[in-house]
Amino acid sequence: MMVSQWNSRARRISAATLLCLGITACQPAGMPANDTAAAPAALAQTVEDAPPPGNDQVEGNIEEAPKSIIRPDIGPSPSPTPPAKPVELTIAFPAKGYVADPAGMARLDEMLADPVLRLGGPITIWGHSDSSGSDAANLLSSRRRAEAARDYLLKKGVAADRITVIALGEARPVAPNRHLDGSDDPEGRARNRRVEIRVGLPDAASPADQPPETTQPR
Repeated sequence: MMVSQWNSRARRISAATLLCLGITACQPAGMPANDTAAAPAALAQTVEDAPPPGNDQVEGNIEEAPKSIIRPDIGPSPSPTPPAKPVELTIAFPAKGYVADPAGMARLDEMLADPVLRLGGPITIWGHSDSSGSDAANLLSSRRRAEAARDYLLKKGVAADRITVIALGEARPVAPNRHLDGSDDPEGRARNRRVEIRVGLPDAASPADQPPETTQPR
């Protein structure tokens, strides 16, 4: 295409030169020859000054579309999945009762829906009591509370061989059972009547010797 354009320019220059020579031949005597001689040169210079066709001058004046710098074959890196962690929760029980309150049952249901539970890891249940009765009675109460939580999990389809029940009675309180003046502390006793549950990971040993919460003196 470039060769064709330059050939066309050469033909136009030749035609202009011949035209000017013919005008010069027909010019009357006395007319300055410099004006007619300069015409072909000026015309040729005008044609020569035209810029040569570049890569952006194509037929039909169609410009090449800019290319995107984004590579379609490279997508964003996927976010890494966070590692699973053991699940721990505490369920409160009423005084002299072995059935959790509605809030405690709701927490059990949340634990059953947790993906960690479906991994098949060990489940440890610790039962606790306040100090309102004898050591033997409190130990029995703590066991019954832990077994009530275990039975609920079994009812929901959790395998029995995954569950370990440990009764601790009043030995590991998390709040004082009495005030410093010796009077009863109902709020502290309510916190101590509890069941603690830990759902471990499949490759983790069962932490049967250490409940989740820290013991506080009575």
